[in-house]
This record gives sequence, structure tokens and C-alpha cells, in this order.
Amino acid sequence: MTSRLQTIAVAIAAMLAAGAASAQENAVKFGVVEYTTHAETSGITGVGVPPGADATVGNATTVVFTYERLLTPNIGAEIALGIPPTIKANAAGTVAFLGSDVLSAKVVAPAFFLNYHFGAIGDTWRPYLGIGFNYTRFMSIESTLAPSVQMSDSWGWAAQGGISYAINDKWSLFGSIAALQVKSNLVASGATVLQTSINFRPITYTIGAAYSF
Repeated sequence: MTSRLQTIAVAIAAMLAAGAASAQENAVKFGVVEYTTHAETSGITGVGVPPGADATVGNATTVVFTYERLLTPNIGAEIALGIPPTIKANAAGTVAFLGSDVLSAKVVAPAFFLNYHFGAIGDTWRPYLGIGFNYTRFMSIESTLAPSVQMSDSWGWAAQGGISYAINDKWSLFGSIAALQVKSNLVASGATVLQTSINFRPITYTIGAAYSF
């Protein structure tokens, strides 16, 4: 995993360095993001667990920070990272009686996008589309059902679409929607061992401001 991270970091750094000579604009963005999950699980299995046991995953709101360098007037490399939100899960199916907030975890999810900006620098409105990848790690995992819970990290594709509105040559407002591929295997150990696979299928909605320099 470390070598993979190093390879990706070197590739991103090379792209940013290559764009330094041709691009005259960088942007720092900050905004509020709604992290909505459309999760599906494989069901919860384990000794003594009744058939049909399941869980539902809730949404979260956080703040996101983004840095983008234009490699050309229309193509930009973007790195986004938010303050880790806490997602919670409720018991469902045949174990719904166990109640809400049976599991919570903080989500660390940096994402990299290669964006195409329509129009030209200086236009008031500039829509954009981006494609890339995300890395998700789950931390501070807690459960009322087991003292020890592990969730595997996730690598997946990411895609986004957005639009920016220039207030002046430095400041702009933006809004975007992104879809991410996030999957994790969960193992909870206690009186018994519980297992499930979760496909979070998150969609994020972001609004914020950007400063160009």
C-alpha cells in the first residue's frame, strides 16, 4: 500500500510540475459538502445472527478544501480533501430492534480529479467535468455490538460535474456534484464474529467559494 501511495503521489507531482510552465492560474476552493450514501450490503452474517440481518448507512455533512492547478486554459488537476465526517449505521432487517447508531466511523477520503473546464479563463460562467479516483479510509470505528471493528480501505473511481461563477478576477462561487466508488469489508469481533461488505455508493453535493491566483 505504501508503494502504491508513493507512485500516485509522484504521478500527481509530475503532472502539477509539468503544468507550472504553461498554466498561469491556481485555485484554492473551500465549501460545504453533503455526503449522501446509497449503501447496499451483503447482509450481516455470523454465528447466532438471524437470516435477514442488515444495516442502513446515514448521510453526513462536512467542510471540503480543494487545490486545483490549470495545466492548460481548459484542463486542471484537482486534489480535494474534507474534514473527516462521521457516518453512522442503524440496525435493519431482522435485527432492526437493536436500534440506531450501532456503528460509527470517521471517513478520510481524499480524491484526485482531472477536470475539463468549458469556455475560457475570464468567462463569468464556466461549467466543468472531472474524472479521477478516490481513496477512502475508515477511522475511529465504534460499535455498540462489538468491542473490536475493522473496515478495509477502499480505492475507486470518482467523477464530478460543476459550474463556477466569477465574482471578479480573483473570487468565484461554485457548485458541484460528485459520484464515488467506495466499498469496504467489515469484521466485528465480540461474543461472535459479524461480517458484511458495504458498497456505500456515495454522491456528494458541494457549494462554496474559490480564490484564484
